[in-house]
Amino acid sequence: MKAHYDKEEDILMLTLSNKKIDDSYETDNGIVEVASDGEPVILTIFQASSLLENLGKVIPKNIQRKFWSNESAVTIPHRIK
Repeated sequence: MKAHYDKEEDILMLTLSNKKIDDSYETDNGIVEVASDGEPVILTIFQASSLLENLGKVIPKNIQRKFWSNESAVTIPHRIK
């Protein structure tokens, strides 16, 4: 999984796989892009700071630091079933 947080726009993008995007769905707080088999490929979360604040209680501090740093992207090992 690859994550990118844009501080200026307060948007978090999570790339879950490299599959080709077939469709996208708008939600109240973002966009879900899916492959032809319905598997989520990219999650775009608007107003992400409030989500990140709540997740800060459960995400390890070393991962949090990467989100708040000037790094443009963070790669987090993740296995998709």
